[in-house]
Order: sequence, then C-alpha cells, then structure tokens
Amino acid sequence: MKTVYKFMLLVAISLLAGVGSVLAQDEIVVPLPNAYRMNSVGGEHQLWNNCGPATLTNALVHFGYSNDQTRAAKWLKPDTEDKNVSPWQLVEYVNTQVPEIPVYAIARSGGNTELLKTLLFNDFPVIIEKGYTPEGYDWMGHYLLVTGYDDSVNVFSTMDSFLGPHNYSYEETNDHWKHFNYTYVVLYSATQEEKLMEILGDNGDEWQNHILSLEISRAEATADQTDAFAWFNMGTNFVSLGMYDAAAQAYDQAISLGLPWRMMWYQFGPYEAYYNTGRYDDMINIARQNQNDGGGHFVEETWYYLGLAREGRGEANLALQNYNAAITFNPNFTPAVEAKARVLAQTS
Repeated sequence: MKTVYKFMLLVAISLLAGVGSVLAQDEIVVPLPNAYRMNSVGGEHQLWNNCGPATLTNALVHFGYSNDQTRAAKWLKPDTEDKNVSPWQLVEYVNTQVPEIPVYAIARSGGNTELLKTLLFNDFPVIIEKGYTPEGYDWMGHYLLVTGYDDSVNVFSTMDSFLGPHNYSYEETNDHWKHFNYTYVVLYSATQEEKLMEILGDNGDEWQNHILSLEISRAEATADQTDAFAWFNMGTNFVSLGMYDAAAQAYDQAISLGLPWRMMWYQFGPYEAYYNTGRYDDMINIARQNQNDGGGHFVEETWYYLGLAREGRGEANLALQNYNAAITFNPNFTPAVEAKARVLAQTS
C-alpha cells in the first residue's frame, strides 16, 4: 500500500508542478449574502428510477423549459429499468436535445461548498451527484438540485426528486458528494458563459479541472489512507488524465478497502483503467458481478465494457453480442454504437 501510494503521490506532484498560480475554489472572492434561495426551478418528484431526468427537468425550468421529466427520460434512459444516467449524458441532453431554449451545460469535478454558494448566488442552477442512503435502502447514487443555502444554520436547500424540498447540512452534503468525486453539472445561458468561466477560474478548463481534482483526492488519501472513496476518486482523476497504470493501482486500493456494492452501477473508471492496461479478465469480473447483483444487469455500461473486454481478448462475436445488448437497452448510448461499428468494420 505504501509503495503504491508513494508512486501515485510522485506522479501527482509532477503533474501539478508547473501549473502555476491557480485560484482554488475555496479562495473565490465573491461577496455573498449569508443566505440565498433560487425559487425559479421546478418541483417535480421523480417517477420510478428517474432521478436523473427529473432533476435535470427541474433545473431546466429555470430557463423556461415547459416539459415534464418524461421527455428527458425518453432520450436519457429509454428503458425505465435503466439504473444509471451519467453526468456526460445530462450535459449532452441539454446541449443537443433542447433547441427551443438557449441553455447549455458543463460537468466538472472537485467542487466544494463555497463554489456551490457562489454559483447559486450568480443565478446558475447546479446539480450534484452524490451517494444516497434513504431510509429502508442500501447505498445508491443520486442527483440533487441545489437551490439555496443558509450560513446561519449551515444548510443547503435542495429539490430532492425522491424526497421533495429538503435541507442538507454542509457537512452531510460534502461527505456524500465525495462518493462521486465532488461532481457537479452547471446549467447556463449563452449570456452567462463569461460569468461562469470567471467563477470557475482554472476549473473552467477541463484539463486543469482534472489536475485540480486529482490534487483534492490525493490530499484526502494522504490524510486518511483507509478512505476508499479518496482512492477511487484518485483513480477517476488519473483516468481523466490518461494515466491508466496509476489509475488501476488507485482503483485496486479502493476495491481492497471496500466500496458500496452498487458503486459500478454509476462510475466506470475501473473499466477504463483495466481496459487500457490489458486487464480484460478484471473487467469481465466486474461486469459479471454487476449482472449477478440483480440491478447492474440494467446498466448499459455493463454490457458495453463487457464488450470492450471481449474485444480486447479477440472475441469479436461475443463483443458484438454485448454491444448489441447495450444498444438494445439504450439506442442513444453512442459509445456502444461506435464500438459496434468498429468491430463490424474490422471483421467485414
């Protein structure tokens, strides 16, 4: 463990060297009131398994969106049993499927309390992805639309598509947000883009955001080397930077420490790390575990990455079967469509 950590620490330090002076998110100097509330978002509760589409719809209402969650769901997750919608899919829906209003979205990681408050006060709807354990349920992933804050009681007000309007303490928000690398999706109009980039600073640049997010996860793993989520986030950030050997080691450590059993329903960095380091059997093991747990079977990414592993092993026919399964489940899942076309071109 110490050897692995030392290796990744050195890599992270070398990456961060030369970045120069950056404005950390907790150093953003914006005069904020002690409390603020955005009242222009929607309040629709989610249908079955529909957290992503419902939360995104509630955010889009701020810009004059007039449809309910079923429109987004039909594109984001055509099968109602689909267990996951990823942040990049939320962004793609906003940027490509809502031509009637001039609204856009970006996803970034490594967020914090001050950034959320600053974005809200400047009229940007923000969705965060977080761990969630409502009463009577095991851990799962969840999207949360943050609608306001109050420093006098240290709480965020939110539109929780599962519970309805609900307050979460700053501490609880950060603790569960960590489970998803502090990922956030910001919606904005064309006239707001310049202001958004000003607020994000170096995090506006996607590559710099990956580097800064890596530093956050590295610092958290340094502070507590038994923190599985910090190790997992480190792996995710290494994947984003194309450093797959380091990512695979970080994921190995996170898995050895123990993760929620639904983790691979929502986050797929381990597949990417293992694929790019030739560890196809490990990919298959994760996919099989997902398929056998009763819910991961309904995640198109499970089939897609199983196909990549089969393709990596030279099993083209099995890979095509897996890609077809992913496409049947979600025809809008472009990675599987592109992978199928690649295999067909190679075998024709």
